[in-house]
Amino acid sequence: MTLSRNRRGEMLRVDHAGEFGAVNIYRGQLAVFERQPGKERIVGQLREMAGQEQEHLDAFDQMLVAGSVRPTALSPVWHAAGFALGVGTALLGEKAAHACTEAVETVIEEHYGDQVAELTEAGEPELAARMAKFQEEEVAHKDLATAEGAAQAPAYPLLSAAIRAGCRLAIRLSEKI
Repeated sequence: MTLSRNRRGEMLRVDHAGEFGAVNIYRGQLAVFERQPGKERIVGQLREMAGQEQEHLDAFDQMLVAGSVRPTALSPVWHAAGFALGVGTALLGEKAAHACTEAVETVIEEHYGDQVAELTEAGEPELAARMAKFQEEEVAHKDLATAEGAAQAPAYPLLSAAIRAGCRLAIRLSEKI
C-alpha cells in the first residue's frame, strides 16, 4: 500500500493543527498559573511540556512547507479554543489542568498510534518513526498528568469526556478543512 499525497497532507495538516492547539492550551494555562504565587511546580511542568509541543509544531511547520501542504483553515478557531480551554481548566485548579492534559494526550496517543501503523504499512518508515517519537513524548505528558492527580479534578469524568470528544472532533475537522 502506498500513501497518497492527499492522505499524507491530511496527516500533516491534522498533526500540525493538534500541536498548534496544544501550544495554545499550555499558553492559556501558563497565563493563569504564572500570575499565582506558589505555583512554581506546575508552571515548570507546563513550560517543559509546552516546549516539547512547540518543537513538534516547528517540525510540522517544516513538513507542511516541504510537502506543499496547507495548514488547516481552522487555525484561528484552534488558537482561541486552545487558549480558552487552557485558561478554563487552569481556573478550575491544578488537577483540572492536569485532567486536560491527560484527556488530550489520551486521544493523541491513539491518533499517533493509528498513524504510525498506517505509515508503516504504506512503507513510510522515516515519517512513522518521527510520529512514534512524538507519540512517546505525548504519552510522557499524559503519564505526568495522571501522576499529578488528573482524576481528582472537579467533575473529572465529565471534564475528561468533553475534552476527549472535542479533540476527536477537531481531528476530523482539521484533516479536511
